[in-house]
Amino acid sequence: MTGRAVRGLERVDRAGSGLTADLVLYALAAGFALITALTSTLLPHRAWGAIAAWAYAVGAAAVLLQMAGRFTAYGRSGNLIGDSARAALAWTVGMAAGLVPLIVEAVQRAGGRTDRAQEEVLVVERMGERLLHDGTPYLARDAIAALPLDERLMAYSPYQPGMAVFGLPRAAFGAHWWTDSRVWFAVVTVVALIAAVRLAAGPSSLVVRAIQAVAVFPVAALTIATGGDDLPVLALCLLALALAARDRFGWAGVAVGAAAAGKLFAIPVVVVLAVLAVARGRWKVFLPGAIGLPVLVLVPPFLVDSGGFVENVLRFPLGHGLVKSPAQSPFPGYLIAQHLPGGRFLAAGLLVAVAATIGVWLIRRPPRTATTAALICAWGLLAAILLLPTSRFGYLLYPVALLAWAPALAPVSDVSRRTFSKHTAGRGRSE
Repeated sequence: MTGRAVRGLERVDRAGSGLTADLVLYALAAGFALITALTSTLLPHRAWGAIAAWAYAVGAAAVLLQMAGRFTAYGRSGNLIGDSARAALAWTVGMAAGLVPLIVEAVQRAGGRTDRAQEEVLVVERMGERLLHDGTPYLARDAIAALPLDERLMAYSPYQPGMAVFGLPRAAFGAHWWTDSRVWFAVVTVVALIAAVRLAAGPSSLVVRAIQAVAVFPVAALTIATGGDDLPVLALCLLALALAARDRFGWAGVAVGAAAAGKLFAIPVVVVLAVLAVARGRWKVFLPGAIGLPVLVLVPPFLVDSGGFVENVLRFPLGHGLVKSPAQSPFPGYLIAQHLPGGRFLAAGLLVAVAATIGVWLIRRPPRTATTAALICAWGLLAAILLLPTSRFGYLLYPVALLAWAPALAPVSDVSRRTFSKHTAGRGRSE
């Protein structure tokens, strides 16, 4: 049954040389952006939707032109058809739907608009200010308790210390559009993604899907434009996997270590890639960057006040802070924690049980390829997102992107005959 489902998805993806699925993606994204612009209660989201809807609509129109070019020039390469043109369109739409709204909102915010950034942007910038002036990006529990009730939530900084780096430009140079932390989130994201795409060795059609998952997918474009802190972490993890696929484990360790220095969501990727490095005999070059960077950024806050780190990065996300986290999407972990006796402990127990199960799996059947590692990371993060007592729908971008990137990391020679041989039989090289 699973094989039939996989083959069915493959046929859908190949329809019209991938253009049919492209058209559906851009059309649905345009609809999502339009609905967001008209109905969202978050003003930064509405501003994003008003611009992104046009970007996605133009993308859908461009796909129709590509489809017309395919029908009139079938079997010949041309400017409007082929995977390279589809990839170029994906990058273009991603920039128009993500980067253009980001710049517009950053400029408006620098001009005095206070409704042009999500709360995490302000949190990261305050982390930068505290790091610059106090040596630690965190406030201790007693310092937060001394604040008025309506200010305590924004006093929490539930990120790793490395995230404060993105807030340093505004702390050092003042309020300009280019010091907005989202601009620097985007810079790191774009550089990391371009490098990852250049390293991806999979079939070009699958690389296009990988680009779309991170650049075009509405949740990704919305996040980079209005909040953005998850995108550089995700992009660095994808770069690390792409480097590992090319046997560049030293640089893979640096990339995933930088991601883990910014957010705990990258820690599972560190663990899985470490197992892969051990299985490949490359752990000596991988571990210094992968473990060294996250440990290094902990030194300043631990020297100043280790309790501040524990309060912000561990206690608050787990629901033990002075105020509740706004990350309360109705996933199983949240529902268990809120509605069952001892629910928080039960949710934590389930999370530990899943982690232990994956750990045993990694020991008994360690991944041998970056593709397998990406799949393990995807399912592991999905389980964590669903079982955490505080979580957001936007976090699903992590497993979705990892699942999309997994096949793009495998060299063409390693891809299943079932998947590609039938598709290319009798047609020579793919377009």
